[in-house]
Amino acid sequence: MTRLTMAQALVRFLASQYVERDGVEQRFFAGCWGIFGHGNVAGIGEALFESPELLPYHMARNEQSMVHSAVAYARHKDRLQTFACTSSIGPGATNMLTGAALATVNRLPVLLLPGDVFASRMPDPVLQQVEAPSRGDVSVNDAFQSVSRYWDRIARPEQLIPAALAAMRVLVSPAETGAVTLALPQDVQAEASDYPDEFLAKRLWHVERRPPDPTALARAIEAIRAAKKPLIVAGGGVIYACASDALRRFVRQTGIPVAETQAGKGSLPYDHPSALGAIGATGTSAANRIAKDADLVIGIGTRWSDFTTASKSAFENPAVRFVNVNVAELDVYKQGGIAVTADARVTLEALSGISYRVEGAYRDAYTRLAKEWDAEVTRLYALGHTPLPAQSEVIGAVNEFSGPTDVVVCAAGSMPGELHKLWRTRDRKQYHVEYGYSCMGYEIAGALGVKLADPAREVYSLVGDGSYLMLSEAIVTSLQEHAKLVVVLVDNHGFASIGGLSRSLGTDGFGTQFRESRPGGSTPGTSPPGLDSERDPAPYLPVDLAANAASLGAHVIRARGIPAFREALAAAKNVDKTVVIHVEVDRYVSVPSYDSWWDVPVAATSEAAGVRDARTSYDKAKQKQRRYL
Repeated sequence: MTRLTMAQALVRFLASQYVERDGVEQRFFAGCWGIFGHGNVAGIGEALFESPELLPYHMARNEQSMVHSAVAYARHKDRLQTFACTSSIGPGATNMLTGAALATVNRLPVLLLPGDVFASRMPDPVLQQVEAPSRGDVSVNDAFQSVSRYWDRIARPEQLIPAALAAMRVLVSPAETGAVTLALPQDVQAEASDYPDEFLAKRLWHVERRPPDPTALARAIEAIRAAKKPLIVAGGGVIYACASDALRRFVRQTGIPVAETQAGKGSLPYDHPSALGAIGATGTSAANRIAKDADLVIGIGTRWSDFTTASKSAFENPAVRFVNVNVAELDVYKQGGIAVTADARVTLEALSGISYRVEGAYRDAYTRLAKEWDAEVTRLYALGHTPLPAQSEVIGAVNEFSGPTDVVVCAAGSMPGELHKLWRTRDRKQYHVEYGYSCMGYEIAGALGVKLADPAREVYSLVGDGSYLMLSEAIVTSLQEHAKLVVVLVDNHGFASIGGLSRSLGTDGFGTQFRESRPGGSTPGTSPPGLDSERDPAPYLPVDLAANAASLGAHVIRARGIPAFREALAAAKNVDKTVVIHVEVDRYVSVPSYDSWWDVPVAATSEAAGVRDARTSYDKAKQKQRRYL
């Protein structure tokens, strides 16, 4: 037995957790991010201060941001390593809620340790405590229950033992992982108890590669052999399972083409003979046209989000069937598919002996479509649009300048959709777009997590002005961590993505531009004369985001036009700290949708003619939507 405070025991426990997969062993926790306050400074703070060699501490400036960095780190490490994140009670804790939701939606492990109110309730109510009239045991940390894969409150020091072990079970599970929250009352953190040496000793967690059930595998093989126009949809599970090589071998043998989700992009190099690129609402013309007629769709490691299925309109063949390979039962039964609950790499290796190959005419058809798409990407990379460039030209310049192992990070706005279509991925870890939660503010913090996970790689954060304004403080943290980032700050003076969506719905981009507000009312059927009238626009706000980045300590380069932007990318290579390249783009020049649709309901009645027209188009498009049962 060793007598420790609960917080000291927790830090020692976390420092002793290891994972092993494929014979490779590593520590599970790379360290602890934190911001201290009265809810954790005397507990977790003291424990980290007392033993800095056990769990390295990283200072953050925003609790949401530090969770994003931890999650991005875990994603780059294929979910085999992550961080703990500690906060004070109250707003410090609830600032982590968005990060927790992002982690759980994306199935990425992170341990959250928010401070909590006194378990003794002696000073009740304490500063920042929510008082519930009907319950005495509720705090703001109860809000984490809906966005955590495991949640517990440690009301007594000895409760840490079962809670910590349960937390680890979830964190290391490929099928169940996500955010794990252990709410820590501030008095209990500082209380001492006797902890068994076995609890504090090194513990090795084996991350299994579950093989497919023979019967399920046989059904999948039967379906593949019967298919004339099969299509593989590669999701994030291919990346996390390190299954890219197995996928290449399988498609070389069978000739089955591959489309990729946002999380699965990079499963194949963009120029692989079987690669069709992105699929769904943000998909390529090649992938979406093949998907339309596919008679068998093999989903590997995908959770079948609405973007992947184009809101269940992508697969139009009346006889289409699905095979779902996934470690999570939640996903294998979607679309009424043949359920193969198994590791992606093991399953692809088990399928390697199948005697099947697509017909030559089908291979010729998708090869032709892939070549046509590659030519379209080249066109969009070099539009030569003036006076401001198109966003696709910025993406093209970064892609052409970056090396095969450099990483692009993005999350929200119009950029992820265009990146999904246009980024020519050459390495399985080159593309890092968070699109499960599409969280504004993730871009710079996520890039920091990637850089800490793999310092040898150059990391490019592509961020719009809207996201930059939400969480730019990670620039300061990158300087403190000596983690150089190249932040490409794309300025279109507003929320361009929703502006485009708003225009498509007949509402003229209302409320999406950073312009001065005008007093007055509005006329039915027109844009309001106030915040965002595209017919009679008010002046843009005099905001200088480049100057803001410089004030945070970044090396700033202002680039006007694509030639200057290319020069800026080259100059950034020679700077030894975080660089922010500011470039303006035309918000109205976007990449087409390429035979895809996304279900965003349009008002059924409206006095605005544009809305009525949009509703007519919506009703027509919705006719392609179906349930895959």
